[in-house]
Amino acid sequence: MPTTLPVPIAFRLPEGWLPAHPEAFGTQEVAFAAVHPQPDAGFTANITIDGGFPPDGRTLAELADESVRRLREVAESVAVHRREVGSAEAPALTQRVAFSAVAGDARRDLVQSQVYLSLVDTEDPRRRAVIRLALTATAAQHDAVLTDFQDFVRTVRPDIREGV
Repeated sequence: MPTTLPVPIAFRLPEGWLPAHPEAFGTQEVAFAAVHPQPDAGFTANITIDGGFPPDGRTLAELADESVRRLREVAESVAVHRREVGSAEAPALTQRVAFSAVAGDARRDLVQSQVYLSLVDTEDPRRRAVIRLALTATAAQHDAVLTDFQDFVRTVRPDIREGV
């Protein structure tokens, strides 16, 4: 069963991307998933969203390190490029992780672009939630779908509608 996000968000999927069942991604942490309509060499590029309330004092970099550590447990040749973005009021972090892993029935070279967003909890403004947006694609297809992912990230906003 998929998880729920710690704070409600609103977003718009890129044209052509299709919502998918989060359970299909093999983790209970995924709250939302979408897939690209054109697989590459048997692998379907996907966007996932997860998040939570990190323990006090954990930085976005530490959360990103944890993500890389978990990936290294199941993948080979993990290479990371990271950049902190945003502002003191709205910190964010991006990282691109290239790795080799078994996906489906074959070993594949994959790239995952991750964006960590720190959002104020609408119910308790003293707490901050972290939302992770991730694009996973083959190394060959990644750059072709990256613009879609960037467009998607630009649409992510806290959903402050009443009664949602």
